[in-house]
Amino acid sequence: MPKILLMRSGFPSFLILAVSLWGLAGHAWAERADRAQPLVFAADAARVDEARRLNILSGNVEITKGSMVVRADKVEVRQNSSGSQSAVATGGAGGRAYFRQKREGVNEFIEGEALRITYDGDSDTVLFAGRAVMRRLSGSTAADQVSGESITYDNKTGVFQVAGSAGTPGAVKGRVQGVITPRADNAAGQGR
Repeated sequence: MPKILLMRSGFPSFLILAVSLWGLAGHAWAERADRAQPLVFAADAARVDEARRLNILSGNVEITKGSMVVRADKVEVRQNSSGSQSAVATGGAGGRAYFRQKREGVNEFIEGEALRITYDGDSDTVLFAGRAVMRRLSGSTAADQVSGESITYDNKTGVFQVAGSAGTPGAVKGRVQGVITPRADNAAGQGR
């Protein structure tokens, strides 16, 4: 059974939900091999600033890095001093950028959309900000889904936090929303 921890922040309009990624005992995180893969992109235009280690891609941007896929209207990719890459994606279909990545060792993917998606290669985290939605796909079927104003997903630990606010379209009084599907491996071991 998933463990869910509810916390109230100092702001009454926010509710933060910290979830141990749908209670997954298998510790299937993002594909570790993705970190060492080259970043491949296609876009209508690209600006490369070698001095700042910054690439600005615009217009129908699609990026792949191993199993990771990002689609947006604009993506800024920065080479970190550690050698990893970080990116900020904005705009896209319906005004939202898109992110997808395979989970290690299982036929599952994490995917999501938001007005702004920030991937930090050093910490291996993804921040979905503004009308955020994140799903766990089992094969090609959506198994779990959460939504709120912002979602922070830690690829290393499989933990995510969802924050809602009164201004979130579809949210009720600052609440986050979600569907968590029972997993056969968890239900069988509980004997209930």
